[in-house]
Amino acid sequence: MPSEEGRALRQRTHRVKVIGIGHQQSQGVKSGVIVDLDRAEEAIRLAVDAAERMAGLTVESLLVNVSAGRLKSETISASINLGGHEVARSDIDRVLAAGARQGLDTEREVVHSLATGFSLDAERGIRDPRGMVGSELSVAMHILTADAAPLRNLELCINRSHLSVERMVATPYASGLSALVDDEAQMGAACIDMGGGTTTISVFADGKFVFADALPVGGSHVTMDLVRGLSARVEDAERLKVMHGSALLSSSDDRDIVSIHPMGADQSEQPIQVPRAVMTRIIRARIEETLEIARDKIHRSGYGGLVGRRVVLTGGASQLVGLPEAARRLFGRNVRLGRPLGVAGLPEAAKGAAFAASVGLLIYPQVAEFENRGRSGKSGIFNRATGTGGRLQRVGHWLRNNF
Repeated sequence: MPSEEGRALRQRTHRVKVIGIGHQQSQGVKSGVIVDLDRAEEAIRLAVDAAERMAGLTVESLLVNVSAGRLKSETISASINLGGHEVARSDIDRVLAAGARQGLDTEREVVHSLATGFSLDAERGIRDPRGMVGSELSVAMHILTADAAPLRNLELCINRSHLSVERMVATPYASGLSALVDDEAQMGAACIDMGGGTTTISVFADGKFVFADALPVGGSHVTMDLVRGLSARVEDAERLKVMHGSALLSSSDDRDIVSIHPMGADQSEQPIQVPRAVMTRIIRARIEETLEIARDKIHRSGYGGLVGRRVVLTGGASQLVGLPEAARRLFGRNVRLGRPLGVAGLPEAAKGAAFAASVGLLIYPQVAEFENRGRSGKSGIFNRATGTGGRLQRVGHWLRNNF
């Protein structure tokens, strides 16, 4: 067993058992946004049905990862007066709610409002102030918001599949929870999740999720670049990318030849022979552009120095040959390919980087305790499974107490 799974990672049980899995090609979604309700609904139904058949049970509600809506991170602080009494859970709830109110906006929703540290009077850096005595309790918070409309359309699509949304979790947060080991999260690291339609970035420091961002570019954009550059059909371009694609040129690329059926050509026609170097240059241009944008976003976040030399790549598009090496050259840092950690019982097919966000959703209930759900009285997404006494917190407690 790999060393990361051989020792207990904090707040991850390693004992959650996956009893059913289903996956479908993404339909009706572009850059994380629902663009065709019917096609997206069909893909959700098929994936859930496959998981239900394997598990032998019926699914009623989902934890859903979200990368749409122009994710935006803010760091805020809030304080409440204690009057000299001991800090109780209700006091923590009050100060978290005070902080979350500062992140409210009429057109945006609070996806996460996370405590990154507490202060009691002049004492800073307190992880859990419960039971301590003081006059003023303060909290530093990471507020992550998103445009409301894409989130509501995603919930609508899931509701149309006769399912409810238990909680929405930002994709970069979920991926970081499953792909980073404790030392990386503690010392400071960035997790870059390269999906089909989006690339998301998360930064963890001192064991906390402190920054997130997203860009609407992913593996499907590489495929479409090949379609345009080689005049190939979409399915052929995807196959070529997976089987022969690379983010780095090699000395043999000019000699190696790939066969391409031109768009609109009959199957009986002879395919066009193209040097693999042509395909590699098309792929490399898009990959370098995406990584450069991610690097600049990390730098502008103010956490570039905190991240140090630790970058973890994950997501399905990160599995492209040569991508970690290309990222090392661009970032000038230690870059590794991340895979899901912290959950045992994964089938072999789900142990790759493409499943990092999905596994992170299984870990999320265990870390949701000090999170305020922000706005009330609006979308059901933000009312039900709170981190302050709701069903999700009870699930997290059960996992920690029973495993």
